[in-house]
Amino acid sequence: MWPKNIKCPVVISFDVDGTSGLINMDPKTKNLPSLMSMREYGPSVAMPRILDLLKKHDVLSSFYIPGFIADTHVDLVKEIFDAGHEIGHHGYMHEPPATLTKQEEIEVIDKGIESIKKITSDNPLGYRSPSWELSNYSIDILANKGFMYDSSLMGDDKPYYIKSGQNKLVEIPIHWELDDHPYFNHTPYLNQRNVISNPLNVLESWKATFEAILEYEGSFVLTLHPWIIGRPGRLKMLENLILHIKKFPEAKFMTSLHLAELFDSSTISN
Repeated sequence: MWPKNIKCPVVISFDVDGTSGLINMDPKTKNLPSLMSMREYGPSVAMPRILDLLKKHDVLSSFYIPGFIADTHVDLVKEIFDAGHEIGHHGYMHEPPATLTKQEEIEVIDKGIESIKKITSDNPLGYRSPSWELSNYSIDILANKGFMYDSSLMGDDKPYYIKSGQNKLVEIPIHWELDDHPYFNHTPYLNQRNVISNPLNVLESWKATFEAILEYEGSFVLTLHPWIIGRPGRLKMLENLILHIKKFPEAKFMTSLHLAELFDSSTISN
């Protein structure tokens, strides 16, 4: 399904949640300085390092940014956009669509679009659901708002179409196996007391998964959170993963939007 020189598209994507998800979940968290500082580390400290790393290795990525983070970190979003990366929609205050009414979901989508467009002058074409759960209305809403793809579902190892009535989107599938959160999240206030994984073990897991997806000619879509992956030891792990993938000439780094366009064009041509 891919062009002859590609066997495995590779997307390194980032959900730049910052403090938004915590505040949406429980507004009282705004009064917890340690918890807020852990999350704010993502946009304020980790993101410059991440952008430097991507530039060093000539990798374009997709960044899914809640509108609240865009409104409060305008210069950061502009820097991401000016570097050629994709800016995708990720709610306004990281609201899971399944928790909203249809009208509330429409309002959140509109508000997030407005926040991004004020900075980039473009409507986002890609969407990733906060908490990776859509509602029964999401596909229709996103299609009607002009989105090309969603990246919230887990139904395949390569892109596929999702439909609702006459509406259709490209799905860029994800999975918890290729997410930093299950391995490294440790937030005692929320009773999330995971034993923090060894980055070297996670690196070996992701390398093995990449090589298997390459064999099946699927797409390797990694989901990362700056407040998690941006810690020095984990960022070094990410660099080592990028270097490993670059050993395989048939793997090609791209944004989610490029992957959606590649899939759509190859499907039409076939």
